[in-house]
Amino acid sequence: MTSADPSDRFLAVLQANKGIIYKVANSYCVDAEDRKDLVQEIIVQLWKSFDRYTDQFQYSTWIYRIALNVAISFYRKESRRQQIAQPLSDGIIHFVDTPAGDEQEERIGVLQQFITELKELDKALMLLYLDEKSHKEIAEIMGLSETNVATKIGRIKTVLKQKFLLLKNA
Repeated sequence: MTSADPSDRFLAVLQANKGIIYKVANSYCVDAEDRKDLVQEIIVQLWKSFDRYTDQFQYSTWIYRIALNVAISFYRKESRRQQIAQPLSDGIIHFVDTPAGDEQEERIGVLQQFITELKELDKALMLLYLDEKSHKEIAEIMGLSETNVATKIGRIKTVLKQKFLLLKNA
C-alpha cells in the first residue's frame, strides 16, 4: 500500500479482505442483525488497531486474528445474554434450506450446522481450515503451535465424522 492517507490505506485493505470479515461473522452469528453488529464491531476494532499493524504478518492473518477475537467475545457475550433472556433459543437448531435432491448442498448444510455446534476456538480452527489456510498460517492467527493446530484439527475432523456417521445410521 503506497497511499499516504491512513484512512485510504485502511479502506483498501478492508475492501481487499472483506470476505474474511463476513466469513467470520457468518460462522458466529445466525441472526442477520447480530451479523451486522459483529461486522461493524470487527471493523471498528480493525480501525483502532490499524496504526499498530506491522508487516510481520500478512493483512489477512492480522484481520483473521482480530476478527476471530472479536467474534469469540461477541459470541460469549450474546450467549450469556440469551441464556438470561430466554432459556431455549429459536436458533438452537438451524438447518440450511436446500433444494430437494441436492445431496451435496444438504451435506454442506449439515456440516455448517455441526460446525456451529463446536466450541468457539474449534469453530475458528475449522473456519480457517476450510478456508484452506496452512497449519502455519492458522498457528500464527490463533497463537498456537503448528503441532497443536494439526492435533486439534485432526480431533475436530474425527468428531465431525462421528456426527455424520450417527446421522447416516439414524
